[in-house]
Amino acid sequence: MTTTIAHARLLWLTLTAGAALVGALPASAQQATGTSFVDDFDKIDRSVWYISDGWNNGAHQNCTWSKNQVKTEDGKLELGFAEGKSKDRNYLCGEIQTKKRFSYGTYEARIKTATGPGLNSAFFTYIGPADKQQHDEIDFEVLGKDSGTVQVNQYIKAKGGNEKLVPVGKPADQGFNDYAFVWEQNRLRYYLNGKLVQDVTDPSKIPQSPQKIFFSLWGTDTLAGWMGKFAYTQPTTMQIDRIAYTAPGDKCQFPESIACTLN
Repeated sequence: MTTTIAHARLLWLTLTAGAALVGALPASAQQATGTSFVDDFDKIDRSVWYISDGWNNGAHQNCTWSKNQVKTEDGKLELGFAEGKSKDRNYLCGEIQTKKRFSYGTYEARIKTATGPGLNSAFFTYIGPADKQQHDEIDFEVLGKDSGTVQVNQYIKAKGGNEKLVPVGKPADQGFNDYAFVWEQNRLRYYLNGKLVQDVTDPSKIPQSPQKIFFSLWGTDTLAGWMGKFAYTQPTTMQIDRIAYTAPGDKCQFPESIACTLN
C-alpha cells in the first residue's frame, strides 16, 4: 500500500467524520489512556467500543460504515460486508474502535478474515487529527486478493513506507490466526501465530503517541492494484475471537498470550 493511499484512507476519516466522532465522546474518554484488558466478545461493551456508522473514508472506499454490520455471534465479533444502499454507496461495511487510547505494550487479536477480492480486513491502532493529534498508526491488513499474506506497516507523524508482506501459511479467510505486536519506545515487534515476523529497532520508524484500537472491513472499486479487483458475490464477514492489550509489566491477559513469555 502506498503512503499516499494509506494516508488518504485515514485522513478522509478525519475530515468527514472526525468532528462527529469527537463530539460523540466525552472529554474524559478522549483523554484517557487504556489499561490492560482482554475481550472475548461475548457482547459488545459500549463503554469500551465505539461503532462507526453513517460515513465512509473517501472516494476509494465503496461502502458506508454501518452499525448494522457490527454484531457478536457465538462469542465472536463479526464485521460484515454486504449489499445495502446508503447515501451514494451500494454496500455496507463494519468498523469498531476503542474509546480510550493505549500506549506501549502487547496487542493481540485472533482473527478470521473476510473473503473476496477488493476487500481489506484490518486490525490496527491509530490516532490523528480527529483527536487533535498527528497521524500515528500500527497495522495488520489482510487483502482479499491474496488472503495467504498479511501486510504489516506503521506510520509516524503521517509518514509511512514501512510495509512488509508476511506469508500466513494458509488462507487467512479459512481459519483463525493470531496477530500480535509488541510496541516499545525503541522497538516494535510483529508476531504471526506466535512467530516473530518483523522487528523494527529504528526509533524514527516507531510511533510514540497513544492510539485507539480498530478492527475494520471495507472494500474498494479503485485500488485494484493494491487490494484486487472488486467482485461482489455474496455477504462476507471478518470474525474476531479475542482482543487483548497487556501494559508493560502487567500480568498476561490469557494463558496463550505471548505476553506470558515476554513479560
